[in-house]
Amino acid sequence: MPYEWVNEFSEAPAMSGASSYRAGDPPLARLHLWPYRSLPRRGFAGILGLAFLLLMIPLFPLIGSALLWGLLPFALGALWALWYFVEKSYRDGEILEEFELWSDHVRLVRTGPQGQRRDWEANPYWAGVHLHRTGGPVADYVTLRGDGREVEIGAFLSEEERVRLYHELGRVLMLAKRRR
Repeated sequence: MPYEWVNEFSEAPAMSGASSYRAGDPPLARLHLWPYRSLPRRGFAGILGLAFLLLMIPLFPLIGSALLWGLLPFALGALWALWYFVEKSYRDGEILEEFELWSDHVRLVRTGPQGQRRDWEANPYWAGVHLHRTGGPVADYVTLRGDGREVEIGAFLSEEERVRLYHELGRVLMLAKRRR
């Protein structure tokens, strides 16, 4: 699953010992989300090797002829294009979303492919999680709303994972509201 709760609380404990952002306490709940990788690096190396072998099959009989030198740049260009675009896909997928929740603060930090960082912060008492069945860029689009802004979370997840994430975030935010 491309998201995991690093720490999650499941019930609202007594008010004493409540975790506070202002006091520098660790968060009550922390969630990490990232895009799913269907092709690991080792598999990519195997695909590149297999593509090389398959491209060599029609070129092998041409060894020693001038025609080989005419076709070889196109075969090598196809291998380079395969490598380049799969590598670009890996770089574009280097996204990490970190959701942290305290009794008096909630924060979402999204680190993008080139290291750009976007932050969203709000008071959990006024924050809400919303599921947009239609109308978003993807089906079952999940957003967090608070402090006058609405931000997406987990848009790269599958539909089932987004629905499950919506319910989990709603439960965790409700528990944080009870802690106050």
